[in-house]
Amino acid sequence: MIEPGVVPMLSRRALVIHLPAAAIAGSFAFRAFAADKTITIGINLPLTGADAHDAELIKDGALLAIEEANAKGGVAGYKINVMVLDDGTATAGQYDPAQAATNARKMVADNSVVAAIGPQMSGSGKAMSPILSQGNLATVTPASTNPDITDPKFAGQYRPAGKAVYFRTVTTDAFQGPNMANYMADTLKVKSIYVLDDSGAYGVGIADSFQKQAEKRGVKVLGRDQLNPKEADYTTVLTKIKSMNPDALYYGGVAQAGVKVVKQSYDIMPKVIRAGGDGVYGAEILKGAGFPAAEGLYATIAAPNILDNPDAKPFVEAFAKKYGQQPENYSITAYDAALVIMDAVKRVAEGGKEVNRANVRDALQTSKVKTLQGEVSFDENGDITNRVISVFQIHKEDKFPLDDVLHQYKYMGVAPQSS
Repeated sequence: MIEPGVVPMLSRRALVIHLPAAAIAGSFAFRAFAADKTITIGINLPLTGADAHDAELIKDGALLAIEEANAKGGVAGYKINVMVLDDGTATAGQYDPAQAATNARKMVADNSVVAAIGPQMSGSGKAMSPILSQGNLATVTPASTNPDITDPKFAGQYRPAGKAVYFRTVTTDAFQGPNMANYMADTLKVKSIYVLDDSGAYGVGIADSFQKQAEKRGVKVLGRDQLNPKEADYTTVLTKIKSMNPDALYYGGVAQAGVKVVKQSYDIMPKVIRAGGDGVYGAEILKGAGFPAAEGLYATIAAPNILDNPDAKPFVEAFAKKYGQQPENYSITAYDAALVIMDAVKRVAEGGKEVNRANVRDALQTSKVKTLQGEVSFDENGDITNRVISVFQIHKEDKFPLDDVLHQYKYMGVAPQSS
C-alpha cells in the first residue's frame, strides 16, 4: 500500500519513496531538489504472504520516523528517500530467503542506499547478511532474533568482509527462548511440555534454545516435532501430543504454521497452556486463528513493552492518526531503527565526512541514541545491549478490533533471565 503523497518508482517489488512529497511545491521542483542532497534507506520486509499485516505495521513505524525527520528539513541537510523491498512471495506463502537475497543485491547495487531497515525474519537475515557484508551496507533489524547471524562463531559465514553489518533494536533468541522457559517454569509452574517448530531458521533456533533451558530447569520435554508450514492439517501430531497429556505446548515459528497450530491445538486440547515467541505476537495470529482459539496464548517479544510507556503515547497517537490502525511493539523498534540510522547519518555529516555506507556503518557501531525504548547501543557484533524479554497473553477485548495487537495482547511482565 502506498501512502497518500508518496511518489513510487521502480517495480512492484521495489518502491523508492520520496518523503514527504506533500511538503514540496510540485513534483518537478521536488525532483530537482532531490537530485541535490539526498540519501536512501532501504526497507526489506515480507509484505506478501502470511506475515504481511505485521510487516506493514513494522514498515509504517519506520516510515513515520523518516517522514517526521523530512518534515523538519531532513537530517543534516539531507532529505531521505526510502526503497521498500518485499521479500515475501506467493510461492513461499511467507518470507522467501531467495527473494531476500535478491533484495539485498538491489540495495547494495544502488550507491544512494547508505543503510537499511529489516529484515523481519531471521531466514531472510541469514540470506541477506553475507551480501550486505560484502557490500559494506549495514542494516538495522527491528524484529529478526536468530543469534547465529551476529554470533562471532559464524562471522565467516554471515559477515565475511569482517565488520558487523547486522544491527538490532531487539535482542536475540539466546534470551527470548530461555527466558520464556524460565517464565513457564517459575510463573506458570509447568512440569511437562511438548515442543514444535516450523522448520525455519527462526523457529528452529528459538525452539532449540527454549528446549535446552526447559530441560535445564527440570521441565520434562515429552517430545519435539517439526511442521511443514505449507501443510493445512496438523491434527495427527496434535492428537499424538494430546495423548501424552502435557502441561504445555511451545511453538517456535512464524504465522504461516502458527495460525494453524493455535487454531487446531485449541480444537484438540483447549485446556493446555500454549506459548511461543514473537512469531506468534501479531495481528496475523489474531486474524488467522481468531477467538476463542487465540484466547490465553502466551507470546514473547525480544524488547521491552514500550506501547504501555507514557513516553510512547505521542507515537501511538501519531501512528493511529496516520495509518488508521494501532501499532505493535515492533512498530516502535522499527521507528527506533530509523532513529538510529538517522543519528548515524547526522554524526557522519556533522563530523565533516562523506555520508556513505562505510561511514554510516562505522557510526552505527558507536551509537548511543535516546529512543522510545530507552538508549540504544550495540555491542561489537551489532547486538543491542538491552536484553529484556516481555511476556504477553491474549485476552479478548470486545470493544477494540479483534486484530488490534495493542489491546488484545495483555502485558504480563518481564521474563526472568537465566543466571
